[in-house]
Amino acid sequence: MAAPLYTTASGLLWHAGKILVITIGLPARGKTHISRSLERYLRWMGVKTQVVSLGDYRRKTLGGAQKLPPDYFTLGEKSPETIALRKKISDGCEQLIWDFFAGGGQVVIYDANNGTQIARHTLAEKFHKAGIHVVMLETMCDNKEIIETNIRSVKISSPDYRGWDPDKAVEDYYSRIRDHEKHYEPVEEKTWPFIRIINVGEKIMVNNIQGYLQSRIVFFLMNIHNRFRTIYFARSGQSLIEHSYRADSDLSPAGWEYAERLKEFVLERRAKSLEQKGINAKDRRLVIWTSSRRRAHHTAWPFLAESKNLPGQHAIPTRLAANTSGVATPQASGGGPSLKVKVVEKTQMSEINPGVWDGLSPDQAKKYYPAEWDRFVKDPYVFRAPRAESYHDLCVRLEPILIELEREQEDLLIIGHSSVIRCILAYLIGLPASEIPAIEIARGDLLEVVPASYGVHSQAFHFWDGPGRRGAVETEDANNFYENYAEDTKGKRRVAVPNAEIA
Repeated sequence: MAAPLYTTASGLLWHAGKILVITIGLPARGKTHISRSLERYLRWMGVKTQVVSLGDYRRKTLGGAQKLPPDYFTLGEKSPETIALRKKISDGCEQLIWDFFAGGGQVVIYDANNGTQIARHTLAEKFHKAGIHVVMLETMCDNKEIIETNIRSVKISSPDYRGWDPDKAVEDYYSRIRDHEKHYEPVEEKTWPFIRIINVGEKIMVNNIQGYLQSRIVFFLMNIHNRFRTIYFARSGQSLIEHSYRADSDLSPAGWEYAERLKEFVLERRAKSLEQKGINAKDRRLVIWTSSRRRAHHTAWPFLAESKNLPGQHAIPTRLAANTSGVATPQASGGGPSLKVKVVEKTQMSEINPGVWDGLSPDQAKKYYPAEWDRFVKDPYVFRAPRAESYHDLCVRLEPILIELEREQEDLLIIGHSSVIRCILAYLIGLPASEIPAIEIARGDLLEVVPASYGVHSQAFHFWDGPGRRGAVETEDANNFYENYAEDTKGKRRVAVPNAEIA
């Protein structure tokens, strides 16, 4: 579960009551992707949310498709055995929904086809009579490329098709779709509030949406897509003054070298990753987000500069100008960059403010502020030092960035501060709040995150061992100053990023 932004004594938000979102749509229309994305966002907001997937429950209960009778996935006449099996699965999913609501949950997203009016109406009536708000979420898609991509990247990799030839699996899944198309009934009834998403975010229609939480769901769904993209994270380079939050210092010589190496490694890794997907890196733009602090956006300069410098020199453009949208563009006399890159500075991505702890080591903070230190150790996520921000405050500040993150369709590199990267990773991966302050974000590692329908795939690649790798005091290097304490992990429980691999 991701870090909650807001909590209440009851565990329910804004008196919105309990909500059942019933997904509707033909197979391979993005229902699972939308359901998991919405679940992640609502949990981040502090809403107790769960996806109940009929397909997942069926595979867990009955096994893969090869273990089912041949008429299981058809919607015509069925054998008594098939009817009993299908009822067993639907009843089991329904019980999971009831159990989650009974346990204090607020939102359930029921991920299933629900393609006939009578089936979804019968289900909705049961929960409506229990005082649960029902919202229909229909996903429609006439883009053959999206459907084909969804089948090949998601559906045929499921246990249903384990060991199958990929082309035969695709054809079998298309046969499922053709059978469902014969019986599918689009949402025309206006008994319940409904949301219709066309081509996974290309167009959205709403009817009778009520209340803050339902409106928030619509707002989020207006900003999502399922286009393949990779999100990279890297810390900014070492700065001349690392121990001070107030000092907006430039990069050190080692920081400039780090920036150059980061550029080389990102472009190399990205080209290799895209090649495996059959995509030419030159055909896709790389978007880079940085904070407005010098050490962050200067780390992005090599991506914009033409690499015509002699060995040992730093590829620094003569000047970077920011237009009204915050996009940095090169102003070097040598012309524009050959790379398709856009750099955007975002003030919301500034590092966490340590307040009176600015410039202190952990031992000094413990010595000068013993009471505050004890409170911090008990709950480093919510504790706020005097005149400082807590990690909770930082998460609230970053919420608009998360919406932009969902909207961004290009490959994205976030060059930032460790505290900011921790919060964004927690959102993407779904880490609990207690673990956010202790996520290890080492300077010199590139984190690669690929959003997928069933979560995210993450890896970490090590590319730098120069000065400032850890950002901590090294007694043998007097010039490697301590990075501001609020970003350090000393004294906190270290947590590894899930599914991460060091390459």
